[in-house]
Amino acid sequence: MHIAWLGKKSPFCGNVTYGREITNALLERGYRVTFLHFAESEETPDDQAGYEEVSLPFIFKSQILTLPSLRSGRRLVEALRSLQPDIVHASLTLSPLDFRLPEICHELGIPLVATFHPPFDRKLRNLTSGTQHLAYQLYAPCLANYDRVIVFSNLQRNLLIKLGVLANRVAVIPNGVDVFKYAPGLSRIKAELGAKQLYVYQGRLAIEKNVESLLKGWKLANMGPENKLLIVGSGPLQTPLKAAYGSDDSVVWLGFVASEHRRIEILRGADAFILPSLVEGLSLSLLEAMACGTACVATDAGADGEVLEHGAGIILDTHRVSAQLQTILPIFRDHPEMTSMLGSKARQRVLDRYTLGKNITQLEELYAQIVPSKAKQYISQRASQYQ
Repeated sequence: MHIAWLGKKSPFCGNVTYGREITNALLERGYRVTFLHFAESEETPDDQAGYEEVSLPFIFKSQILTLPSLRSGRRLVEALRSLQPDIVHASLTLSPLDFRLPEICHELGIPLVATFHPPFDRKLRNLTSGTQHLAYQLYAPCLANYDRVIVFSNLQRNLLIKLGVLANRVAVIPNGVDVFKYAPGLSRIKAELGAKQLYVYQGRLAIEKNVESLLKGWKLANMGPENKLLIVGSGPLQTPLKAAYGSDDSVVWLGFVASEHRRIEILRGADAFILPSLVEGLSLSLLEAMACGTACVATDAGADGEVLEHGAGIILDTHRVSAQLQTILPIFRDHPEMTSMLGSKARQRVLDRYTLGKNITQLEELYAQIVPSKAKQYISQRASQYQ
């Protein structure tokens, strides 16, 4: 079965991680995958990936938005006609091309699936969350023309249904983590930093991530010089935040870390992972930290509160992040057994609900609903290989 995957490979963001993890897992299960993404034609394909690549021309791309060139639609049509895939799966890049995909695929007779990523805050507590809801309102009429739309939580599903997308076209398939790769293990990160305890934020330094509230809470908690807050990531607020809080020696600014192995080592060595976002979808960074057995603290934005409910972590209100951290962080410092207990519960929650294997199985079932003849043939072939 041949899947044409339309997604992102750069710049680094959650969509990039999602595309990499899902396509690699599909390849491991024997699917043929062609990865179509916005890139300069001279960019070197990833020869280690195991899939074919097709470059689409663009004018601009960032972690949030992609502007295709006028030639991108024609290039996509040519590629799909040549490839003749059984299905197109678009991990939507927030691009004008997203709105043309249903027409393109329907004219070519190719079933079309979308994964819709935009974060949100169901309680509409601020301007940022209202802007994210606007993205759902803008996309809903277009998504109604996709054969299936994948979202990460029932909150997102209910929102799209309210906005006019048919219920039988919206599937909830939560993000999944490779729990063999993201798992508890040895780490030297605390020794490297000279930290007795280590608290980690890993993500973009942007307004919707609310990192300044984390930094204010850390300062108010007065955790002492022997305990460190590690900021992993970059973004538009990196310079002003470092200017305001860079004099605090207990805050370490690591910047963007490209190495997945290094990011895993950091999570394994952390006493707690903190995600203070104003809006979210379902944070892969949060799930990765949980899978590594790290105690997690996150706001109830998007579906993150749903992930940590019933004792799998500490859930914060987005309006009072600094004040809540001022109380919680000293408790963690003085009672390290609490972070150990929460880390164990976090790991178990991922094992129960958010493994990559379960995610891929649900995705296969969705593909089978759309192209049943091909799916039945593929499953039969795969079963015969193991007899």
